Amino acid sequence: MSTALVWFRRDLRLRDHPALHEAAGRGEVLPLFVIDPALWRPAGRAKLAWLAATLRSLDDSLDGRLVIRLGDPEQVVPRVAREVGAGSVHVSRENEPGGMARDRRVVAALREIGVEGVASGSPYAVDPGTLLTKGGTPFRVFTPFAAAWREHGWDSARPAPRGVRWATAGSDGRVDGMLDKALRESPIDLPAAGEEAAHRRWQRFLDGPLSDYDDDRDRPDREGTSRMSADLHLGVVHPRQLLDDLRGRTGAGAEAYRTELAWREFYADVLLTQPDSAWQDLRPLPVAYDEPQDAIDAWRAGRTGFPFVDAGMRQLLGEGWMHNRVRMVTASFLTKDLHVWWPVGAQHFLDHLLDGDLASNNHGWQWVAGTGTDASPYFRVFNPVTQGQRFDPDGAYVRRWVPELAHLPGAAAHEPWKHDGGYDHDYPRRIVDHAEERTVALERYEAAKS
Repeated sequence: MSTALVWFRRDLRLRDHPALHEAAGRGEVLPLFVIDPALWRPAGRAKLAWLAATLRSLDDSLDGRLVIRLGDPEQVVPRVAREVGAGSVHVSRENEPGGMARDRRVVAALREIGVEGVASGSPYAVDPGTLLTKGGTPFRVFTPFAAAWREHGWDSARPAPRGVRWATAGSDGRVDGMLDKALRESPIDLPAAGEEAAHRRWQRFLDGPLSDYDDDRDRPDREGTSRMSADLHLGVVHPRQLLDDLRGRTGAGAEAYRTELAWREFYADVLLTQPDSAWQDLRPLPVAYDEPQDAIDAWRAGRTGFPFVDAGMRQLLGEGWMHNRVRMVTASFLTKDLHVWWPVGAQHFLDHLLDGDLASNNHGWQWVAGTGTDASPYFRVFNPVTQGQRFDPDGAYVRRWVPELAHLPGAAAHEPWKHDGGYDHDYPRRIVDHAEERTVALERYEAAKS
């Protein structure tokens, strides 16, 4: 039996790992991760630190056997395969355009040296591209997709393979310094990383917030979400594992959580079948957009003068995460109040989010902008004040992230302009009039539609 190489990517775990199971059945297994400088260099510091922490954890779970090399995977993977005499290289199937193109190049390079490339499973419970409408076309609307997704079902999660015979090889000498630097320069306090930490996080959610998730998931002032998105993004857990634990739970919270997982799978399916939608409107509208750089900079910094928006943007910078309800509000503000094309905001989110998933992030932005999946009405414009009053009624979320307003009690934090002393601590004035910009947005969208 020859050596089988497992090339880890968005699957940094040992449990429920189809590619690892496949490799373990072929002989000794060499675990490999490749740091691609083309992806490493432009990544935000928080994302690099999260990846570094997760790789450290995976290496610990492998007793220091994880081989980490630096370079272009097209060159590195065949080189390592040749170095250890591997007969096959095993991966989880990719669905993002860049990853698929990379994998085709690597498989071609492996073929030239007589090594088989094997893809098993994917980061999703139902592999993207599996489900089709009754007419045989890809789904473009979520509700029928979700129904088909539930009807199709998914395999049960599998434990880590037992008795794996691990092969060894050296890591690149530069890697330790890169990972140490990434961790040292993290701009945020990272959550606990790795497979065990992720499952503890999940269990805490199951034991508590899940029961009220259908309501509390919209409340950024409460700890009502699972915080599993960053673990799902790097494949530290697989959605099959979460769905297994939800099996038999019939409450509204469990059903709402399954629906959120279905959204993630839907957007992955859309990206696979419509790869141009990564950075282009899925349903193009010739809307007139602006490029107000000062206003964009204020939005990025959380200094728009709208407390709920600013709290969200500061949470993004402070945690590498933002509550989903606030993601929608901040995205609406950029696209509808500032009239900026959504890729500007999508890129900013990807630069800072630990869970920055291309499919979910960019199609979520298009949903808000009214140019993406479903019949999301282009005339939906989130009011940044009333959204805050509804989902952060006591102003606790705003006061946490906008300390300039900490002196305003209760809901007053959402409207400092209405209260004496509202601007005593240098909180910025509103950069736009929401009512006026809403009218402008609607006029532009109506013109584009007609």
